[in-house]
Amino acid sequence: MARVRTVLGELVWLACLLAATALLLGAVLVVLEANTSNALVEAVLRAADWADLGVFSRDAGVKQFTGEGAVVRNAVVNWGLGALAWLVAGRIARRILTP
Repeated sequence: MARVRTVLGELVWLACLLAATALLLGAVLVVLEANTSNALVEAVLRAADWADLGVFSRDAGVKQFTGEGAVVRNAVVNWGLGALAWLVAGRIARRILTP
């Protein structure tokens, strides 16, 4: 039973780590103004939009900036906070699940 809990804890941690990575990569692509018609860029941005859960959305997230550069600031702040939240949640879940 302990082995199952350990594997489950590692899988949950991996899923949270992947969600945080998607958010961070998405923020980097927004900062670099990457070509959104590129399939890889589009896939990363879609993954980041999914991982933000609407709470850390770059359009309607926790913090909203206006004015020049608002799109970049919104992405960096909200997706950065979202990535941090995923890492904290994953770490806590891993601690709870792992014996």
